[in-house]
Amino acid sequence: MRRLPIRRVLALCVAALTLAGTATASEEQPTPAELESELICPVCETTLDTSSAEIALRMKARIRELIAAGSTKGEIKAEFVDQFGTGVLAVPPKEGLGLLAWLLPLAGLATAALAVGALAWHWSRGQAAEAGPPLDPELERRLDAELARFE
Repeated sequence: MRRLPIRRVLALCVAALTLAGTATASEEQPTPAELESELICPVCETTLDTSSAEIALRMKARIRELIAAGSTKGEIKAEFVDQFGTGVLAVPPKEGLGLLAWLLPLAGLATAALAVGALAWHWSRGQAAEAGPPLDPELERRLDAELARFE
């Protein structure tokens, strides 16, 4: 097994730490635009960044207040979920009934792939079975003679 040079290992570690810092910074210090694209207006059912409904404007103002107060992204989302329910989230949670929204499309794709595979297998097997009855010996001889003329 080949060993990686120490410089490469250090570069990979620095890159990993840099990316991890960015992800935690987003959780600790979210931006209004980031949260507005992840929350849904309860009236018009579009994301807050595209909605101009009165409640959406109040929700945007509340997001700015909570960010100024030092709330994390999770805390802000939790407040809106407590107030409006999980329907306010643009992406369903990966737990409980929200997990169905993640799993059902995958199950549908798997079922469709299996159905297409089964149909293709059945179709390919059915083609060989439809050869038909054998030819009359006289007709087969005439066919061979005609084909020999073209060779």
